[in-house]
Amino acid sequence: MIKLQLIKLRAIKLAASMLSLVALAALATPVHGEDDFPLIGTYTENQACRPNGSDPGVSRVTITARDIDSVFGLCTILSKKREGATFVVHVECKGPGGSQMLGDVIFKPREDKTIDFSDLDQTYKAVLHRCPD
Repeated sequence: MIKLQLIKLRAIKLAASMLSLVALAALATPVHGEDDFPLIGTYTENQACRPNGSDPGVSRVTITARDIDSVFGLCTILSKKREGATFVVHVECKGPGGSQMLGDVIFKPREDKTIDFSDLDQTYKAVLHRCPD
């Protein structure tokens, strides 16, 4: 009887140890999904980016994990939501003259490696072309 209880106690300790290892491994694994934001980079609007950076008169858009900088001003990314391949990004933008506005912008990657960009109401649309790093 005592021998059976010792075996059960060892099995419980072993199971607890294994669960602890699984929990630690899960915590150490990077989480993909909302934190995965592959759009970071520099883009030109509505025409291909020239490799040497000599794009006179072409609007540039720079996307980081925290900001979107474009001709509209600097926008702080407040949240990102991924819906399939599409990203809906909630931003706070500071425009010319210090005006501020909140809004949502949509980034939809295309098969040709460009990105359809628009605001939620579809009042502004552009195609973003990634510039080489």
